[in-house]
Amino acid sequence: MFLETPTLDTERLRLRPFCDADGDALFALQSDPEVARYWDSPPWTERESVARFMAGCQKMAQAGDGVRVAVERVADGSFLGWCTFYDWNPDFRSAGLGFCFTQASWGRGHATEAARALLGWAFATLDLNRVQSEADTRNAASARVLEKLGFVLEGTLREDCIVNGDVSDSWVYGLLRREWAGIAA
Repeated sequence: MFLETPTLDTERLRLRPFCDADGDALFALQSDPEVARYWDSPPWTERESVARFMAGCQKMAQAGDGVRVAVERVADGSFLGWCTFYDWNPDFRSAGLGFCFTQASWGRGHATEAARALLGWAFATLDLNRVQSEADTRNAASARVLEKLGFVLEGTLREDCIVNGDVSDSWVYGLLRREWAGIAA
């Protein structure tokens, strides 16, 4: 089942399908060591990673288990990062949420605004009951984004990731439909 990647507009942002023109900005984002600091894979070093990422976006949509959207600022069209809705399971009515943004956009509410729009689309379009997200326990900023969106900390995955020799734990957050309905109202 194909899941069409939406185009969503907020006050300051546009969430849209990725296009070839995003390649340079995407590579710059994913190759930034500070951006990848709390990620579960090292920064990109090869340009071929862009093609694999774009193919992954298409594969996810074609399989019908998620979407990944580029996020740009409406005012000037600049690429700020991306959000993903992944592992959608219609039987369990669950999915995951993830996001990645440029350093220049940190602390400006872009991740919260974009993720809120994608969650709104997902809860309105799909028969979701639960969305889950994870954050490295050292990444307080991502945890704050999730908490602003209404996610509840449910537990810790101990020594969940090892990237470049660094062992780290991950927090697991969950958001239920009834909680989202109370926030979105």
